Amino acid sequence: MTHFLLAATSTPSEQTMAKDILGEAGLHFDELNKLRVLDPEVTQQTIELKEECKDFVDKIGQFQKIVGGLIELVDQLAKEAENEKMKAIGARNLLKSIAKQREAQQQQLQALIAEKKMQLERNSVSHVIPI
Repeated sequence: MTHFLLAATSTPSEQTMAKDILGEAGLHFDELNKLRVLDPEVTQQTIELKEECKDFVDKIGQFQKIVGGLIELVDQLAKEAENEKMKAIGARNLLKSIAKQREAQQQQLQALIAEKKMQLERNSVSHVIPI
């Protein structure tokens, strides 16, 4: 009916007036002269926005993959750091243990030296020839 309305009008001003009336009612013609509810400009903006949204979602997906890879890498490095930390703690504890063992051995040797000195003194005193 609308197409008929525009075709029935003979002058360009009448066609413009009919388009204006339809435009006020929220009806528009597209480039193929099909009746549309949305203004062609709004339709084009909607299409562009849809494409931008798709690009944005794709970029967010790529970002999530990159971040996921980074998180995995950081987790792996954290595990390796924890393993190295445990090795270092073990080595430190071993060194402390060795130091304590050496100290105990030194005390035993000093006690042995003192005992041998005393034994030497007793033997020296008992072998002294009276004059």
